[in-house]
Amino acid sequence: MMRLLFQGVPGVVDEPEVVKVGANSGNSHAASLVPDPCSLFPVLEADKLREECGVVAIHGHADAARQAYLALYALQHRGQESAGIATADGQHLANIKGMGLVSEIFTDDVLRKLPGPMAIGHTRYSTTGDSALLNAQPIRVESTKGLIAIAHNGNLVNLGNLRMSLERDGAYFQTTSDSEIIVQLIAHSQASTLVDAIADSLAQLEGAFSIVMLTRDRIFAARDPRGFRPLSIGRIRNPGAPDTIIFASESCAFDLLRAEYLRDVLPGELVMVTGDGMTSRQYSTGIPQSSCIFEHVYFARPDSKIFGRWVQESRDQMGRQLARESHIAADVVVPVPDSGVTAALGYAEQAGLPFRLGLIRNHYVGRTFIEPEQRVRDFGVRLKLNPVRNLLEGKRVILIDDSIIRGTTSRKIVRMVRGAGAKEVHLRISCPPTISPCFYGVDTPRKRDLIAANNSVDEIRRFIEADSLAYLSLNGLLHAVQDEKNTGYCTACYTGQYPTQWVDVEDILPAAATL
Repeated sequence: MMRLLFQGVPGVVDEPEVVKVGANSGNSHAASLVPDPCSLFPVLEADKLREECGVVAIHGHADAARQAYLALYALQHRGQESAGIATADGQHLANIKGMGLVSEIFTDDVLRKLPGPMAIGHTRYSTTGDSALLNAQPIRVESTKGLIAIAHNGNLVNLGNLRMSLERDGAYFQTTSDSEIIVQLIAHSQASTLVDAIADSLAQLEGAFSIVMLTRDRIFAARDPRGFRPLSIGRIRNPGAPDTIIFASESCAFDLLRAEYLRDVLPGELVMVTGDGMTSRQYSTGIPQSSCIFEHVYFARPDSKIFGRWVQESRDQMGRQLARESHIAADVVVPVPDSGVTAALGYAEQAGLPFRLGLIRNHYVGRTFIEPEQRVRDFGVRLKLNPVRNLLEGKRVILIDDSIIRGTTSRKIVRMVRGAGAKEVHLRISCPPTISPCFYGVDTPRKRDLIAANNSVDEIRRFIEADSLAYLSLNGLLHAVQDEKNTGYCTACYTGQYPTQWVDVEDILPAAATL
C-alpha cells in the first residue's frame, strides 16, 4: 500500500510546503525530530546489508520528469520504501514524493504535474512508518541563496558537530536529514555566489555523500572527497540541440534512457550544468579514495559500471578467486539467488563443476525483514526460496552467497538444501567476514549482532549447520576488484579500520529509535 506525503491530487500531489532555512527563517521552533534513514542507521532485523538510496538528475530534456522516473525505476533495487522527483522550468520548482515503489507513485497523471527540462530524483530504502514519510526526498528548501531541491545518498559522520555549530549561528532545523544540514551550510556561507557557497559547504562535510541539487535553472552534482558512494555522468545526444546530461547512482540507469556513459563524478568534484553546458571544479583534493567495496560485492546491479569497473566482472572474479582459495570436492555449484549468481558462475567455471539453479526465488514476495516478528520472517525465507529437489538430491552441493550478516537466513537456506536431499552442503561466501558496522550510508546491524564479529568461522559453520564454510580472503577480494586505475576501497566492514574518525553507532542513532 502506497502512503502519500501531502494532501491534494488523488494519488500523489506536489509538495506545497517549503522548508525555510537560515537564521532569519522566522521559524522559532524546530519540528519534532525523527530519524532520517538516509543519514542515520535504523537497526533492522535483516540478514543482508542494504544500500539506502539512489539518486538521479536530468538536465536538458523536454520530459525530464519521465526520464527521471525511468532512471529511478532502474535504481529501484537501491530503495523500495519511498521515492520523489523535483523538476524546474526556469521559473518554478515542483516536488512530488511519496511512500511506495516508483511505479506506484509516479503515474502518468502525476508526471504531468512535473513540468520542465530539469529534474532530480531519489529512491530510498528505509524503516516503515511516519519517520520514513516525513523524511522522503528530494527536500525542497527556500534558503538565502534561493530555492533549492536536494537529494543525497550517504551519511555524514560529523553532522552532530555541524548541527551544533549552525544552531549557535541561529539556524533552526525541521528534520534530522543530512540534506537539511547541507542546505543550512549553504545558506550560512559567506560566499557571494551559489556555486561558491555549495563548494564551501561541501568542504565542511565529513563522511559519505553523493548529492544532486536543483535550482530554478541549474543542476549540481557532487561526491565526497573519498568517493564512498558512486555517481556517474551520462549523455543523450540530441541532433541539432544541446545534449541531455544525466547523473545517476549507477550506470544501469543510462541503458534504459538510451544514454551513453561518460565518466564518474570524481571524488571531491562539484559539477554544474546550465544552458551553457557542463562545468566542474574540485572543491577538495589530496584525500585518498576509499570507495565502498560492498557496491561490487552486493549493492550494485551486475550490469552497472561502478567506480569505473563493471560489477559483473568483479563478481565473476570473486567467484573464481573463492574457488582457488577454498575449493572442496563436490558435484554441483548452486547460487543463493539473486546476489550469489554471478560469483557462482565464476566459481563453477574455475572449479570445472556444473552450475545449477538449485534454488528458485519467488520475486513477488516482499523482503523478509519487513515483518516485525521473527516467526514471520523465518517463514518468509521459505516463501522466498524454493529448492529444486531433482538438482540437489544425493549431491554434494557448494552453495555460493555474497555475505553472512546475522547468520539466521543462511542457516535456514542450508537446512532447506539439506532437506531437499543434498548429501553435503558446503557454503562459500564471496567476501570476507563482516565484523564491523558501516557508517557511510548503509543499513547496518550493531556489532553485537554481526555473527562474524563474535564467532570464529568454525563456530559460524556449526550455527548455520553446513558441512564446511569458507569466506573469500580480503586480499582475494581486493584482487578481484583491481583495475588499471588502482581504485582505493573502503574495507572497514571487514577490518574495523575506518577511513574517517570512528563514531560508535550508538552515538548517532536517534533517541526515538532506541526506546
